[in-house]
Amino acid sequence: MRSAEFDRDRVLRSAMDVFITKGYSNTSMQDLKHATGLHPGSIYCAFKNKRGLLLAALEHYRNQRYTQFVTLFSQSPSVIEAITAYLDQVVDECEREQIKDCLLQKSLSELAQQDVEVADVISHMLKQWQQALAEQLLLAQQHNEISHERDSQQLAQFLVMGIYGIRTFSHTHPEAGVLRRLAQDLIDYIK
Repeated sequence: MRSAEFDRDRVLRSAMDVFITKGYSNTSMQDLKHATGLHPGSIYCAFKNKRGLLLAALEHYRNQRYTQFVTLFSQSPSVIEAITAYLDQVVDECEREQIKDCLLQKSLSELAQQDVEVADVISHMLKQWQQALAEQLLLAQQHNEISHERDSQQLAQFLVMGIYGIRTFSHTHPEAGVLRRLAQDLIDYIK
């Protein structure tokens, strides 16, 4: 059987957008065909099924976000400035109507009870992200940018909870500036 030829990066980005917008369960093969430009047979050939495409999209999303995370933290003059810029990105995404959700968060919320294996993969990815934040927060403590009073792991958990909260709260269409104020409250807390 001949392997399908396509721009894998473009296909995975398109699939991510559909899964974020519609959710996994509400995304049909026709939606994926329309978004990716691939016929269902090509999707099955390349990814086995819709679930396989979701897993590939999740991995692509995690890698893309991790690269952005590393770049942001390596280019910022301080950890606290990097965290502030990171939260600004989250708020910017939430203020754009169509990209309020994180693919990992949305997929985990939807699939936690339906597909334990996918939920475990996503949970592992989210724990890696939380650990990366904890490492940055520990570095900030070592450089005396933030208080040593709280454990860096607890601060990372609080920050992750706050980011989830901002993304979820954004669906209520808060007044202009509210999400930025909440993001600033997170920064103030971790200092």
